[in-house]
Amino acid sequence: MAYAGPVSRDPISDLSDRMRTGTVTLKRDGASGYLRSVLDALHVPLESQIMIFNPDSVQGRRINATNPRSLFFNDRVVVGWVRGGFIEIAAQDPSQGVIFYRLEQAFVGAPAFKRDDATCLICHYSFGTVGVPGMLARSTQQSNVTHALAFEKRWGGWYVTGNTGAGPHLGNIDLKHIFDEARPTNTHNWPSLEGRLDLDGYLTPHSDVVALMVFEHQMRMMNLLTRIGWEARVAEFRRGKTAAQLRAAGDDPADAPVPLDAAAREVVDYMLFVDEAPLPNAIKGSTPFAEQFAAQGPRDPKGRSLRDFDLTRRIFKYPLSYMIYSPLFDALPAPARRAIYARLWTVLSARKDSATIVEILRATKPDLPAFFTTQARR
Repeated sequence: MAYAGPVSRDPISDLSDRMRTGTVTLKRDGASGYLRSVLDALHVPLESQIMIFNPDSVQGRRINATNPRSLFFNDRVVVGWVRGGFIEIAAQDPSQGVIFYRLEQAFVGAPAFKRDDATCLICHYSFGTVGVPGMLARSTQQSNVTHALAFEKRWGGWYVTGNTGAGPHLGNIDLKHIFDEARPTNTHNWPSLEGRLDLDGYLTPHSDVVALMVFEHQMRMMNLLTRIGWEARVAEFRRGKTAAQLRAAGDDPADAPVPLDAAAREVVDYMLFVDEAPLPNAIKGSTPFAEQFAAQGPRDPKGRSLRDFDLTRRIFKYPLSYMIYSPLFDALPAPARRAIYARLWTVLSARKDSATIVEILRATKPDLPAFFTTQARR
């Protein structure tokens, strides 16, 4: 995979190139340093901010309930910042996986991103990331959080703003009391974090519940797509090679790649939100994040998009991951994409409730296989 090699095609490598040519100049701005400038350069919205106060990070010694870590994200990059520390970036390379960087908030010298694989991969290359350099979303009671986790078990160690109705969750609870039998009852439906902690340097007073839900879905989706891409590339590398040739290349002949149809089944089940935990009641964020996210489209002639939210019973109105439009998906080796599409069509063509999803795909995904457009649904 050449993960440790010098060449990457992630958003930070692109931004670094633009900084070297003078096309982009990062500027310091108050206590958050280069943060706002980095977000602008990467087209990461302020409304995507989510805040974690569980000290589970390379900067854990700085993180606590009064000094939480902010995360901002879009479809390709996550930017982290904690007051008094450096800026962390996790950027998705379409083939290698997530590449980790740091940007020191130095007052002297030009700012420069530096890869930080050695530190970050201690946690971000593990069973929790499905065996690839990837992303993690954790709650204090769970090693990994996805859209499948029951609502009441989410967000331990996170701040949560917005309206979640009467549905309980673990957000906003002091970590000293999170395992108490009788938890605090004043930790739900916070409109913002104003007045709850010193927000000097933070760019917004929100940790939007809708952004949190999207983040949790996206992080594992990115990992699963990276994984099937790796499996396809490993299979291609091994094709036609003898055991001796594999050993000479540092590959164990007994370590066979996962069959692509099996990997595709896991990917597609997650893309289709097969195991999604139902929402206990309607959810509303505290910022315009949901509206901005949905506006990115693409939309079919009837105005429908895979980014449209439901937020009453489930996250999205049309349950197929918007990450099917991502550069990560489009860069998958052809055998991996074929396996995913084949499994996707097998499921969608047999389900009575999937007609709208198929129509949206036919109108918005130009590289669909012919069977998506020529075969009738069963």
